[in-house]
Amino acid sequence: MDDRMDVLDYGFVELIDSLGSDLTVVNSARVSFGKRVETLSKRDEGLIRFLAENKHWSPFRHVQIQFHCKVPEFVARQWYKHVVGIAYTEQASVDHAWNEISLRYIDASEIDFYTPDGFRRQASDNKQASTDESVEDPKGELRDQYVAHSRQALALYHHLTECGVAREQARAVLPLNIYTEFYWTASLQAITNFIHLRQHATAQFEIRQFADAVDALTAKVVPISYRHLLNRSESVA
Repeated sequence: MDDRMDVLDYGFVELIDSLGSDLTVVNSARVSFGKRVETLSKRDEGLIRFLAENKHWSPFRHVQIQFHCKVPEFVARQWYKHVVGIAYTEQASVDHAWNEISLRYIDASEIDFYTPDGFRRQASDNKQASTDESVEDPKGELRDQYVAHSRQALALYHHLTECGVAREQARAVLPLNIYTEFYWTASLQAITNFIHLRQHATAQFEIRQFADAVDALTAKVVPISYRHLLNRSESVA
């Protein structure tokens, strides 16, 4: 099983570990009747479907999955919204653990910068979104300026640290396209909420790419429960 998926130019999502399976969901639900099974049956799949359709979320929260992710900083800030506080959706989730690389400890020269293949136009009907229409850049001048700015920011960072400025202050000049890394552990129910929101057509393109990777890796761990939580047909799963 391939547990790592490359995303964008330098990013990735890697499945590190998991606790539980489809059987975990079934036994968590049936414990109230003092029941436990060792193998999954068609009847058990019916129970999983019932739990998902009737929004009985707690059995799904007994499945925990850990990912190692490398994403641009601006993607990480969007992602972290799922960790702090309750998301006001039908599938509210707060069960996450998050540990991230710190530029207080490491030198930023070890970090990559995200450079898009092209630039999207701002949506006229949505203040926070872009469109699928590309900004014309036939000679690559905008992209060159984008890359040059990233390099200049890194050069300023190095100049500051060489002059004795602490890394925790010097890092403030780095742009949001710098890559960061984190370990993210979340319940199956919390991951499902993340996928619902971040695979949506209105979500930013870059985070959708990472959501697709999380989606594919999660489906390998708990294929039946995950399929019913997302209300997908068996052929899609």
